[in-house]
Amino acid sequence: MNTEFDTIIVGGGSAGAVLANRLSARSGHRVLLVEAGEDTPVGAVPPAILDSFPGTAYLNPRFTWTELEVTTEAIPHNRPDVRPRLRKYEQARVLGGGSSINGQLANRGAPGDYDEWEDRGAAGWNWDAVLPYFRKLERDMDFDGPLHGRDGPIPIRRIWPDRWPEHTKAMAAALLADGFEYRPDQNGIFADGYYPVAISNLDDRRVSTAIAYLDPATRLRENLTVLTGTIVTALRFEGERCIGAVIQPRPGEQIAIRAGEVILSSGAIQSPAQLLRAGIGPAPELRALGIPVRADRPGVGRRLMDHPSVAIAAFVMPWARINGRNRRHLFLGLRFSSGLDGVPAGDMGATIATKSAWHAIGDQIATFNMWVNKTYSEDGSVRLQSSDWRDMPIVDFNLLSDSRDLQRLVGAMQRFATLFARPELRGVVADPFPASYSDKVRQVAAINAKNRTITTVLARLLDGPAGVRRALLRKLVLEGPSLAALQRDEDALTSFIRRAAVGVWHASCSCRMGAANDRMAVTDTAGRVHGVAGLRVVDASIFPVIPCANINLPTIMLAERIADMIIDGR
Repeated sequence: MNTEFDTIIVGGGSAGAVLANRLSARSGHRVLLVEAGEDTPVGAVPPAILDSFPGTAYLNPRFTWTELEVTTEAIPHNRPDVRPRLRKYEQARVLGGGSSINGQLANRGAPGDYDEWEDRGAAGWNWDAVLPYFRKLERDMDFDGPLHGRDGPIPIRRIWPDRWPEHTKAMAAALLADGFEYRPDQNGIFADGYYPVAISNLDDRRVSTAIAYLDPATRLRENLTVLTGTIVTALRFEGERCIGAVIQPRPGEQIAIRAGEVILSSGAIQSPAQLLRAGIGPAPELRALGIPVRADRPGVGRRLMDHPSVAIAAFVMPWARINGRNRRHLFLGLRFSSGLDGVPAGDMGATIATKSAWHAIGDQIATFNMWVNKTYSEDGSVRLQSSDWRDMPIVDFNLLSDSRDLQRLVGAMQRFATLFARPELRGVVADPFPASYSDKVRQVAAINAKNRTITTVLARLLDGPAGVRRALLRKLVLEGPSLAALQRDEDALTSFIRRAAVGVWHASCSCRMGAANDRMAVTDTAGRVHGVAGLRVVDASIFPVIPCANINLPTIMLAERIADMIIDGR
């Protein structure tokens, strides 16, 4: 194979696929895209990825880094040496990355998010600068005007209320009665209210960045090489310049590749790990692992963020379920304000899913998942356990490390627990309970024949007498106090949230961009790594702060904009 390229892109996910398309559009520019996971070519995209229901993709070990475990609970300041329990944290390992397995929710966040990026040192990344790139990436099937694009590669659509299942309609009616306005366009004016969720989907099929940007015509370009099932085991350097990478296309085979520039687009966990293994990061930690220090950048792997979330689940009566009429599992979203002093409006979010999992019990259980949209917990970290590329990094999200995040989730649970008693939901749902994405739930969610059989049998029992259903829910699902007990006892509710809160797979901010004199900044505003030539990071890890949004569209936007910077010579 060819071993010399102008650009190597490490990771073919939400950012990497965009970069591969845009940079290879110059016929003389040779691009190598390297992805550890499998290919998803047009005509052979795995059905689980194409499916509008994401539950058979994001929990499928075929498409994720199965060895990755993280902590999410806050680490006590007085015992920083004690790590909380480990949890699985699904990160995509497939062409298209997170866009191939995520929930397909397509939102941008608040204009103020990007003004804050600039305030934090990312000059030129304010809302006015990024809006043209949000418009460039999208083909909105429902809305036009100055806030929307009509010609981009990512189709954006909504499922309108007349096609919602009865449970979703009832939830919307309850929200309306609770004082929320209906907002048909969540990517329009950023304001509180409930809305039909915007999704990156066309004709009831997912559209990942691999599908949209690595289309057949792009793949035919002679100057673009796409290697899947291939791992980058090391970066190559001459002095302070990165001059390529070592790849492993199959076990035991190592090939040295030379390039004018290397771009890491492996996400907020793997990109900082690759920098650390290359000697770029906090000098004391690198020396402790026997890694020669190439650039002392204390911010590498620091300030990792995600949106902390908790949920309330409920049993859905048979007549109000999806019942096979649509492959989507959620249709309705909510933006709301906590009212906490000093916190911007729209700081909280929620989605209402009528179906919670792929199996028969999932068809019966709805979830009201709420999260801190504007989180202030930014004390997470990615560190190495060794210099060996085979070892997964040590990842601590440290969610709820800022008391304001905990306070707002407590308030949200208290507020929306009462929603289930509203008359609009009478006869639609029953037996609401506090939900957590526990190891027990994860075990049942594993896609296999055993779980299919067990859940089918148990689902029949759940549809039986109410007393049997409540007993089964207590035994099989509930972990800790009931929802009613948590409503009566704020201390118990606070303890539940501390234990149960998890991220929503929005890992970001671990290699933040900023000014060169900011010791915690890792890259400049074009993704170039400070102190090292020939190396960039372009993915969600360089966000200065996490936006009030699912991060897929912001990541695509970022890649589109930096691709233009690279082409323009910046």
